[in-house]
Amino acid sequence: MTKRKHTNARATTNLNDSLTVNPVFVRPGEATEYPKFAIPESMSLPETAYQIVHDEAMLDGNARLNLATFVSTWMDDEARRLYAETYDKNMIDKDEYPQTAAIEDRCWKIIADLWHVPDVDKSIGTSTIGSSEAAMLGGLALKRHWQARRKAEGKSIEKPNLVLSTAVQVCWEKFLNYFEVEPRWVPVSQEHFVFDGHELETYVDENTIGVVAILGVTYNGLYEPVQQISAKLDEIEKNTGLDVKIHVDGASGAMVAPFCQPDLEWDFRVSRVVSINTSGHKYGLVYPGLGWIVWRDSEALPESMVFHCSYLGGDMPTLALNFSRPGAQVLLQYYNFLRLGREGYRLIQQGSIDVATYLSSAIAEMGPFELVSKGDTIPVFAWKLKDGYTDKWSLYDLSDRLRLKGWLVPAYPMADGLADWTLQRIVVRAGLSHDLATALLTDLESEVAFLDQLESPMPREGTGSHFHH
Repeated sequence: MTKRKHTNARATTNLNDSLTVNPVFVRPGEATEYPKFAIPESMSLPETAYQIVHDEAMLDGNARLNLATFVSTWMDDEARRLYAETYDKNMIDKDEYPQTAAIEDRCWKIIADLWHVPDVDKSIGTSTIGSSEAAMLGGLALKRHWQARRKAEGKSIEKPNLVLSTAVQVCWEKFLNYFEVEPRWVPVSQEHFVFDGHELETYVDENTIGVVAILGVTYNGLYEPVQQISAKLDEIEKNTGLDVKIHVDGASGAMVAPFCQPDLEWDFRVSRVVSINTSGHKYGLVYPGLGWIVWRDSEALPESMVFHCSYLGGDMPTLALNFSRPGAQVLLQYYNFLRLGREGYRLIQQGSIDVATYLSSAIAEMGPFELVSKGDTIPVFAWKLKDGYTDKWSLYDLSDRLRLKGWLVPAYPMADGLADWTLQRIVVRAGLSHDLATALLTDLESEVAFLDQLESPMPREGTGSHFHH
């Protein structure tokens, strides 16, 4: 009996701590079991290692059906070929890969032109790993400028603060933590569903390094009105003398608005905007991870943030938090600019908006739901359950039911100020066709019908644990 218990325990340990290779893949002289958490002692054939990793990755969800992520999940065949040819390029090694460096320079200047920078030759920008890194660079530049100004005035540089909505993406919480900046959170409300400058004077003081405006709120896809926020800051400066600048977090909208809402003034046409970041790997339509940031001019970027390194035989000015990083995505961004042009980007982004509004209008007609956004800015929209509709199920339950069909449609609480609201959200990206959207609606109606016929409430344990902002 003791021996059998020992055998069972050993089997359990093997199951949890090792990888077993299916016999169909076994080749003479190779192990059929590998440790999970230690490097194996011996070699295996590349085909075997490939099969193990392939089979585990196969258990992930279908990226095309992931309606939670903003990140691009599709590029065309020529882009994939270019990716395969260039994935070994190190973006930071400008001496070894000068043409990739030149293309990076072209890309941010193209983006600066899209964003109506007054003089491209006097502006400055860079690629980053993603928009989170780019946002942190923008915030850091605001802090350095504030510090320099305060020092010149002989004033304290302690307790800098940044004004931003509670609905910002988590990268801004990281910035505030890592770079020791006090947050001045502006809560959302039913009357002010996005940060719009309302009562901004109560948040701004002499220690404010800047204000963040979001062009495409993660929770609901809505734009924060940059021009309206700027007008409020003009009023504050007139009354107090405080000259506070704006950084626009355009992670999603900054690559949609120039093509689909070209008359909307949110960018460098607004004089208080000194920097803008975006994600090349979101509506820039490039595989992850790529971000961009552009400053209005070289004065907006403190020289202290630019490093000059002697690296691999040359002087290399570098501006980023990361050092070595892939160059392939930069080349893919340039490929998209050449391949699509303004008209191609407009067609793709407007096509996604059309699918989003088709979905949102159909969901609005379903009995249980109330829209909080329509998907007519960036192709992202959210809804909530109508008050009092049911006590048998929640949007978390609906999210779980859709997952059984392969769809990832997240449910989550709204930002502080409306944290008692539970939202469900769909992100439409290139690759979600009208036909796939119709299939989603069919599954959504089917799962709502299933939940509506429940005679008792769904269990609440573990609700919402699979999705976080």
